[in-house]
Amino acid sequence: MSPPAAPPASASELKPPDTEWVERFRRDFDTLCVRAVGGALPDGTSVALAVSGGPDSMAMLLLAAAAFPGQVLAATVDHGLRPEAAGEAAMVAAVCAGLGVPHETLSPAAPIAGSSMQKQAREARYDALLSWAERCGAYPLLTAHHADDQAETLLMRLNRASGVAGLSGIRPWRFEQNCLLLRPLLGWRRGRLRMIAEAAGVPWVDDPSNEDPRHDRTQVRMFLTHQTLLDPAALAESAAHIAETEEALEALTRMFEADRWYGRKCLLRAADLPRELQRRLVRRAVAETRAVHGILLPPFSDAANVEPLLDALEAGRPATQAGVMVTPERDGRWHFAPAPPRRSH
Repeated sequence: MSPPAAPPASASELKPPDTEWVERFRRDFDTLCVRAVGGALPDGTSVALAVSGGPDSMAMLLLAAAAFPGQVLAATVDHGLRPEAAGEAAMVAAVCAGLGVPHETLSPAAPIAGSSMQKQAREARYDALLSWAERCGAYPLLTAHHADDQAETLLMRLNRASGVAGLSGIRPWRFEQNCLLLRPLLGWRRGRLRMIAEAAGVPWVDDPSNEDPRHDRTQVRMFLTHQTLLDPAALAESAAHIAETEEALEALTRMFEADRWYGRKCLLRAADLPRELQRRLVRRAVAETRAVHGILLPPFSDAANVEPLLDALEAGRPATQAGVMVTPERDGRWHFAPAPPRRSH
């Protein structure tokens, strides 16, 4: 059950989070900043928060307001999909007012309709939040994803046979639209965040979509809730280890992809490399060849299946991928060039 929806009238009615939790939050925030930009952010930097009104984001609001007084801005996105959302955004705004945190309610640039509503809502939410943070001059933007979210994501992607990149789960930081997106709560459990919100006396709302069994994430969440064998914190830590592996593979890929362009000719030396590095290098070489030569169709993505292409190259045969012909050369390199037009019959 959620606490009563009526927010406190002033900050004096809220109990500040324990100093221990505020210090941990500040340490986790600083650690991510060092990893992302190589050092702590300058003093006085404005920090933007995405606050939905759920217990996780309300706990983040309390922690950030205590850790960075006078530096925090918050926004809530009303997707226009539920009539209750406007009241929930008003609740967040009232709590922010009590904490002295500027708040804004955002709306998607276009109505959300049709299929894949959750995906559309997520994309619209990030577009609105990132545009707002840039307009306010806030850097970075924080979201309240936590360890239980990470564990759910890992299990969902394992069930979809995802590769290393997918199994890395929710990334703790990334750059998006001239903004640094940070997730400082990925090491925190859902129960701890709810406890912080309860102890402070802050209201919150539970999104009914989190209980909808039609969503894969809801089913995985219920599975984790009703079992004792798997530890969500350990699953989240495993995702963090996989993310480190992904970073190492990306670094190796950048090393091996150097000096492969000779004018408009791409030659890649990858025949003796492990299969995973070949996948990454080939996908990039195909994408770059398409860009250099203006190949638009057929479409191509950075997650495209290139296994038949790699099988052909391993057998010493040329093959075509997304309008690009890849030919094994005698010196062991692979030559990427526009595929010749198909002959009509």
